[in-house]
Amino acid sequence: MSVPTIAVFVGSLRKDSCNRKLARALEKLAGDKARFQYVQIGDLPLYDQDFDASYPAQSTRLKDQVRAADAVLFVTPEYNRSVPGVLKNAIDIGSRPYGDSAFAGKPAAVIGASIGQIGTAVAQQHLRNSLAFLDMHVLGQPEAFIHFKDGLIDADGTIHNEGTQTFLQGYVDRFLALIAVHAKGD
Repeated sequence: MSVPTIAVFVGSLRKDSCNRKLARALEKLAGDKARFQYVQIGDLPLYDQDFDASYPAQSTRLKDQVRAADAVLFVTPEYNRSVPGVLKNAIDIGSRPYGDSAFAGKPAAVIGASIGQIGTAVAQQHLRNSLAFLDMHVLGQPEAFIHFKDGLIDADGTIHNEGTQTFLQGYVDRFLALIAVHAKGD
């Protein structure tokens, strides 16, 4: 397989999002071993089954990006012990209409950062439940619940903690290995 393309969903729209910084850090750690394509989700309409007959352009763009990718990375904050609505909406759009999911069969990874002590553990579990239903091949280990502190990761993805960098490099390497195994099965 050539260099895989990874569709990246960042579940926070905030400009200074710690999850966007985390995604950039993972991209930097992947280096030339993968191409990260960030999927825009902030302009999506709320999913409505009436769209199933004729999807809006933003929704079609999302589905096309996912279909063109070799894998999907979900980087999620935790809002009220679950996945942010904007991310859930994007997943609903990409998976509908029934029988036409752009996600089916794709390898995926889930990660997230939060200022809270448990990171995004509960949101990630909720997300994993949805991804299992969508028939995605989700990286099981290592799980990564990043307790984000100021200065941990810069906006450009520079990691300022050696232990965090080592852990995240291992995470990226395992995800790339999952993508490679999946590609061999195609």
